[in-house]
Amino acid sequence: MEVCQSMTNVANDSCPAIDLLQKKLTLLRQSNKPIQHFEDHENEIHSLFVQAEREILAEELQELDINEASIEVNGVVYHQALRSYQTYQSAVGPVRVLRSLYRNSRDKCIVPLELKAGFVEGHWLPKAAKQAAWMVAQLPPADVKSLLDLMGNMTPSTSSLSRLPGKLSEQWEQHLEPFETLLAENITVPSNAVTVAASLDGVMLPMKDGKRQEKREKSVADGKRTRGPAGCQEASCGTLSFYDDQGDRLSTIRMGRMPESKKATLKKSLSNLLGKALEQKPDLTLVKVADGARDNWTYFTEELPEGEEIVDYYHAAEHLKKAFDLAYGENSAKSKEKFSTYRHILKEEPDGVEKIIKALAYQHSKHPRRSKLKTELKYFRKNRLRMNYAEHLSRNLPIGSGVIEASCKTLVTQRMKCSGMRWRRPGGQGILTLRSLIQSGWFGCG
Repeated sequence: MEVCQSMTNVANDSCPAIDLLQKKLTLLRQSNKPIQHFEDHENEIHSLFVQAEREILAEELQELDINEASIEVNGVVYHQALRSYQTYQSAVGPVRVLRSLYRNSRDKCIVPLELKAGFVEGHWLPKAAKQAAWMVAQLPPADVKSLLDLMGNMTPSTSSLSRLPGKLSEQWEQHLEPFETLLAENITVPSNAVTVAASLDGVMLPMKDGKRQEKREKSVADGKRTRGPAGCQEASCGTLSFYDDQGDRLSTIRMGRMPESKKATLKKSLSNLLGKALEQKPDLTLVKVADGARDNWTYFTEELPEGEEIVDYYHAAEHLKKAFDLAYGENSAKSKEKFSTYRHILKEEPDGVEKIIKALAYQHSKHPRRSKLKTELKYFRKNRLRMNYAEHLSRNLPIGSGVIEASCKTLVTQRMKCSGMRWRRPGGQGILTLRSLIQSGWFGCG
């Protein structure tokens, strides 16, 4: 209490808001009204402090205002066009300030107060914007609004919260190259990292502009079933993970992009980050790990530096199970027995994939008309050079794409595939960019 009183006395010398706060607290304490519900008492005290903080922010912002007939900015003359009160969103709620708006001969308008304070999207103070953006990246705007109401600080509307990610994304996308260059230059490779693994994958996302109705009508016209993910398109995710000499993952950088042709932007970002990581630590062993999608491996082989290539073991095991189901009957006892045996052979024996190919070739010779079995055989033949699982395990290198699979869930699915959600690219990219920065440990850096 003595420390609090001492700080208050010092502040009172120059801050009317603190002086008023002290008077209100004194009146509250001197009241003979007994405390019936302590939560209400907490709320009352909190409101007093929040109001004082708003008044202090308003005073500090007012100092940033310019009230002149004209000003010059970067050699351009602006004339005062309007002077009025404006309400801004701070981390403790609305702050009302008298400010001037200036216009030049080309009708471009500026507000010096907003430029000096670093306002985000017109009316968000920086701290408030950062807090709101983080929350909207994790929760739907309506839930964020409920949380903020419960906290009793800032009071943005649901629509304002909904617009924020898209507005931030618009600015990010306009300056994507310099922003990502800055991130890449500040990448930190763990000192004990010996391996870096690059991965790509995708997840279907319901889109507002996904031509859902047209796709359903086409399915009907073609005599196909109309159920399924019509109107969905593939969002893409990328990861760059660092491992120590025991094969333990140390850290991961995550990236997410809304649907686009051949993951072009994501691939460029992944290449840039990997390049900077290898510049920082050239002796890292590069491992490229993904499922068997052709486009992924075309990129990995042709655009990334040389390194170890490995098809995700768990995807390969799924194909192996499917092959034995096709040969012996789905989920039959014989299929389960063969799968249990051969999945260990695939993973643990140096020539495991060759034994898989031999076993499936034999089954195909017995059942030549089973075209799907032939497809699974082709899968293993095509990827045989990327299935050296035993060798990778002996060197403590990763053999699975669990990190990228988890990233698809945490970046996209958990936030963007809730009941009834459908997305347009700008808003969706805003969410993915924010979640990528947060999960990579870059949100709020600098």
